[in-house]
Amino acid sequence: MSDRQFVLRSRRVVTPDGTRPASVVVEDGRITAVTGHAAPPGPGVPVEDLGDDVLLPGLVDTHVHVNDPGRTEWEGFATATRAAAAGGVTTLVDMPLNSVPPATTVEHLRVKRDTARPAVHVDVGFWGGAVPDNRADLRPLHDAGVLGFKAFLSPSGVDEFPPLDAAALEAVAAELAAFDGLLIVHAEDPERLDGAPGPDGPRYAGFLASRPRDAENAAVERLVDVARRHGTRVHVLHLSSADALGTLAAARAAGVRITAETCPHFLTLTAEEVPDGATEFKCCPPIREAANRDALWAGLAAGTVQCVVSDHSPCTADLKVPDFGRAWGGIASLQLGLPAVWTEARRRGHTLDDVARWMATAPAALAGLAAKGAVEPGRDADFAVLAPDETFTVDPAALYHRNPVTAYAGRTLSGVVRSTWLRGRRIHHRGALTEPTGRLLERA
Repeated sequence: MSDRQFVLRSRRVVTPDGTRPASVVVEDGRITAVTGHAAPPGPGVPVEDLGDDVLLPGLVDTHVHVNDPGRTEWEGFATATRAAAAGGVTTLVDMPLNSVPPATTVEHLRVKRDTARPAVHVDVGFWGGAVPDNRADLRPLHDAGVLGFKAFLSPSGVDEFPPLDAAALEAVAAELAAFDGLLIVHAEDPERLDGAPGPDGPRYAGFLASRPRDAENAAVERLVDVARRHGTRVHVLHLSSADALGTLAAARAAGVRITAETCPHFLTLTAEEVPDGATEFKCCPPIREAANRDALWAGLAAGTVQCVVSDHSPCTADLKVPDFGRAWGGIASLQLGLPAVWTEARRRGHTLDDVARWMATAPAALAGLAAKGAVEPGRDADFAVLAPDETFTVDPAALYHRNPVTAYAGRTLSGVVRSTWLRGRRIHHRGALTEPTGRLLERA
């Protein structure tokens, strides 16, 4: 297959105008045309016919904790991006914390980039961090190319990335508004968390009670107020409480610049099915009840929630002790997001057009990655080829992320990623991956 020009043909190509039979013309790593299925290629131009397999835009996962450097034993750029490629993800954006140092200064960002550059199998962008003492670093980080700024309103779980109190949140929001930076926020209110019962012990019900919905709801209300007063672009990370959907919808209708994401585990798993002691299901905010899951799907369908991203937050297996108070909180799912979401989406009557919008187009738009997220001329030739009707059972040992722990172990999912293409090169095919060819992305 020529790197310079070739055609991918499928009876099902997911485009911004819907799924249809088409031929996608690729030249020098970019999509140059999307033509009729039977359109003849130019003289000597090779064609690969995918048959009934679906050609999707490569997924864009804007919420990934790579942890490298500093906690590379949890995850690293090489292993995370291998998992991404195997799961049809062609672009990920790395969170600024859980690595040491965190990306809270330009120098710390340089360390991350230098670590990532030789190792990445997919394209990688970076969020900067907003912490109480780095307001003067925000504009330099923006100028250095970060895609936005991550902040916590409650403790992050690591000492080197403290949360913003009310005064610091106001200061950060005002600073970012001055240059139209994006603020992305872990939204749980610390006072309501402090007032909840402790999560100690193996019972999932106890852990769920320790992270109540009202902590999320209050934090979202505060972010709406901040966004309204300062005009700051604000994005709510990993929305778990469906009770906050009304607040978000009303704010957007009033012109407040606020968006939200949710995650595959909130859309596919439920509190009722989590066994006691099964801390591979622990994450913050938590997996909630089935009725809450149904309401989140309704929020997606209505457009109140725009993005579905992994919040891949892995750790070593020894940190998942069977005590919800002591175990590390995070779901490892980077490779499984597409089949997990598709399995539940198709059951609810959604299409792969919807999945592509939630998992590729909207996250690319959020991060300002104009070359990513859709199969249309002018975009990068990033593709996931999916057999949507094939099923598989999740075997943690067969996953590419560093530690074989996942909440999806033993689940049967629909949708097998046949191959993944990055800027016109096939980087994954039926379980085999090429050497790293990913690039580091900066804000345009």
